[in-house]
Amino acid sequence: MRDILHRLRLPLLFAGLAVLAAISLLADQRALQAGGRDLSWLSGGLLEVAAPVQRVLTAPLELIRDAYRRYVDLLGVRDENAALRARVAALEDEGLQLREALLASGALEQVAALRAQLELSMLATEVVGQDVSPWFRSVVLDRGRDHGLRAGMPIVTESGVVGLVTATTPHAARAMLILDRQSAVDGLVQRSRARGIVRGTGGAELEFEYTGPPEEVQVGDLVITSGYGGVYPKGIRIGEVVSVARDAPYLVRRARLAPAAGFERLERVFAVLWRSPTLELLAGDEPPAVGAAPRADAKAVP
Repeated sequence: MRDILHRLRLPLLFAGLAVLAAISLLADQRALQAGGRDLSWLSGGLLEVAAPVQRVLTAPLELIRDAYRRYVDLLGVRDENAALRARVAALEDEGLQLREALLASGALEQVAALRAQLELSMLATEVVGQDVSPWFRSVVLDRGRDHGLRAGMPIVTESGVVGLVTATTPHAARAMLILDRQSAVDGLVQRSRARGIVRGTGGAELEFEYTGPPEEVQVGDLVITSGYGGVYPKGIRIGEVVSVARDAPYLVRRARLAPAAGFERLERVFAVLWRSPTLELLAGDEPPAVGAAPRADAKAVP
């Protein structure tokens, strides 16, 4: 008998619960037909027991459902964050391009003014390398003989003198900077018209050697190319006087200049397609005609 009850315990339990559920349903139906009344002690007891049991049984399901909802929400947030990051990156790139365009437009306006002042053709070229030697200051350009460059042509920026082309290949060129110790430029103080020689020091500054009264050169004076010497056209900025040696014991006086061209951020420069007659005779090669149309890939300044 005990074995039979043991085997039938689950069916009996199920049957009992079914009977209790049926009784509860019948009681509720009679209550509704009677217009509503308090539940009987049996129905009330079943309801009291069923409420916490259902809460316990449904709690894991609620936890699983909440976790799933949070997971879905997190996926949505992750996708939204990815989209926002992409948008921010696009806006940053757009802002960077806009700043570059503004800087380029301002630089091109200055270059156009310089070109109009010199009345000479100019060729845009990029600095692709620098000489790392401590004894020489030079740069490598991405334009060469096939683009119209020749040794002896000046290199400038919209700010001032950069240097001089010293060697060329069909598609590249080397230019010595005015910072090089071998560089010498005939300069002119714009205010007093005092002449002198601007020499490179190998460092970040230039040295201006001149003769005459000390008051002819003062701090803040602008030194430009004089046009003498047959290398650089007249009127290009070289640098600004930052200090003057007043107690020079010799006839030759010296002043320090801050270069007008920004050598620490040298990226794009312009080659002046011009050489003096002296350099033409020394070089002996055929120079490009002044004002001649450059090649299609030469990036000539309009």
